[in-house]
Amino acid sequence: MKTILSAEKQTMRDGLSKTMLRLSQEDENVYVLDGDLGTSTKADVVADNNPEKFLQMGIAEQNMMSAAAGLATTGIQPWTFSFAAFLSKRSIDQIQVQIAQPKLNVKMIGGYSGLLTGLTGKTHQSLEDIAIFRTLANMVVLAPGDSKEVEKVMEFAHQYDGPVYIRVARDAYPILFDDDYTFELGKAVTLKEGTDATIISTGTQTSRSVEAAEKLEEEGISVEVLHMPSIKPLDTEAIVKAAEKTGAIVTAEEHSIIGGLGSAVAETLVEEKPVPVVRVGVKDRNSESGPNEAMLDKYEISPNHVADAVKQVLKKK
Repeated sequence: MKTILSAEKQTMRDGLSKTMLRLSQEDENVYVLDGDLGTSTKADVVADNNPEKFLQMGIAEQNMMSAAAGLATTGIQPWTFSFAAFLSKRSIDQIQVQIAQPKLNVKMIGGYSGLLTGLTGKTHQSLEDIAIFRTLANMVVLAPGDSKEVEKVMEFAHQYDGPVYIRVARDAYPILFDDDYTFELGKAVTLKEGTDATIISTGTQTSRSVEAAEKLEEEGISVEVLHMPSIKPLDTEAIVKAAEKTGAIVTAEEHSIIGGLGSAVAETLVEEKPVPVVRVGVKDRNSESGPNEAMLDKYEISPNHVADAVKQVLKKK
């Protein structure tokens, strides 16, 4: 069976940095605000190549978001860069009151999301950011699956008038999309057809879900993979259609199973089309630092765990 996963891997930061530099050069209103993490998030490419568009705000995320709100009221389009953990928890009050409520045109890049943060430890990991941001009225929440989709999502956010949170990861992931791919807000993307069950995944977990589906295909289990880059707004029509088609849903995310994609999908299905659902994500526990593969296994979000979840949900049909 031919895999749809590319052998080539790129970090999301690669696509992010080149797109951010281009936007800052092409649009006089685009400015980058950095929470002193430019070398990690790769926002420093703007500091190095277009320094008049780069504002170093220091380790003061709350102040950075307040400044971004102020700039947005003048017609500037601020792009704020920090780790997802710091944006979603340290500065959430400023984001809600000063940006989301008035629907200001601020873009937020949450880097180093999820578990795999390069051994930085639990203080720098974010398993709650999707849950937090999707509760905010007026907020768009996006989690691209590879470097190319990061570029497309950023191009969309640049054209969109309102607050956007973009969740990106640190490490390299397989390329899922080509240059012809077009991101659509509120739309899911079918990466693999199947008839027995559907995996609905987002962000970094999508490539692992494809790997799991291909493994199951070799065992005679036909699994659809539905990538959900837009978590808010959510493609509820695609979720219901998948439930009607396969009658069994697995959700997969590198995030807590509480409040994230799994919760959003379950909320949709319980109201529109109740079918068996198994959620793959980090259960109600704190994380820790460790090697990538060990972390995926310990917190039960590896491709094998996704495949096992499919087998579990099939027993419930």
